[in-house]
Amino acid sequence: MARWSEDDAKAWWARQPWICGFNFLPSSAVNFIEMWHPPTFDRAGIERELGWAADIGFNAMRFNLPFVGWQEDREGLLNRVDAVLEIGHRLGIRSVPCLFDDCEFGGSVPVWGPQQEPIAGVHNSRAVASPGRILLQDTSLFDDFERYVQDVITRYGNDPRVLFWDLYNEPGNRMEFDATGYSRSAIGDPAVSLELMERSFLWARALNPTAPLTVAAWTTPLPDEDAHPYQTEIDRVALLQSDIVTFHAYWNRAKVEEFIAYLEVLDRPMLCTEWMARAIDSRIEDQLGLFRERGIGCFQWGMVKGRSQTELPWPRELVAAHGGNITKHEWFHDLLHRDGTPYLPTEIATIRSEISQAR
Repeated sequence: MARWSEDDAKAWWARQPWICGFNFLPSSAVNFIEMWHPPTFDRAGIERELGWAADIGFNAMRFNLPFVGWQEDREGLLNRVDAVLEIGHRLGIRSVPCLFDDCEFGGSVPVWGPQQEPIAGVHNSRAVASPGRILLQDTSLFDDFERYVQDVITRYGNDPRVLFWDLYNEPGNRMEFDATGYSRSAIGDPAVSLELMERSFLWARALNPTAPLTVAAWTTPLPDEDAHPYQTEIDRVALLQSDIVTFHAYWNRAKVEEFIAYLEVLDRPMLCTEWMARAIDSRIEDQLGLFRERGIGCFQWGMVKGRSQTELPWPRELVAAHGGNITKHEWFHDLLHRDGTPYLPTEIATIRSEISQAR
């Protein structure tokens, strides 16, 4: 099958409400393996937290799947995915599964088993990738990667609970976080990530799923760089292969408006699948309205403060590189405390207002 035409993509988009969603990792999980692993799969907690999201008015969620979980416990993993899809469906929240991910911020090889405790004071300190940087370098596993993609999409390819398929999160990202700051891993080759991304589009498109396929462009210039965004080879290929345009934008409103202007020439539905980081002025009060007014779907990062510690900031130098400034007591991501009360009630009021205006 070919990439969707612009008309097909627009026809799909016309059938959707304005998409206002969030990236979901339950507060009980330090990473996506802990979310999906049988002993730590917190169905009650997931239902509770998605209930809070539905009460706010969110209508979509994005989450990652672990390749190693499919390797080790295929049927169990897919049954748990089905449970989350169904909880979301009952609450009016559609799902965006993400099959691969290069964000191995914790620097550890993904292992299907108990996860380490979070590192005190470190944002997303145990984040693991899918399949993981080391496994990704083993080209003999590409047949398994194909079986994984086609197995998951065969199972849910005609499932109305799936809003769209995000095939690969931030391919080529090699950052790692620790108590001293951040660094770039020596493991990993962007060319291999590019190859896996391109093959994933082919594998998924061969099954002709009813929901569109996408990979988000994510690499943006620093404030002092006079350059267009999304110019890596991976980003350019992602935009040319995707049925709908998705992008990441952890920047202030003025920068995000520039990114939108750059991408809108593609003349396809647009969704920002990662945004909202208060310390770098990616804020609900001034950007959610922009997305609604421009008809751009959006998924802010985080819901409930938890073991991933994403209420803590990125490393200071990374925040500074994005033109931001860390304030001692301000949350970076996330909306709710673990008892469901808002971090900032004004943000929740803004979200409800924008969603109401979109109806």
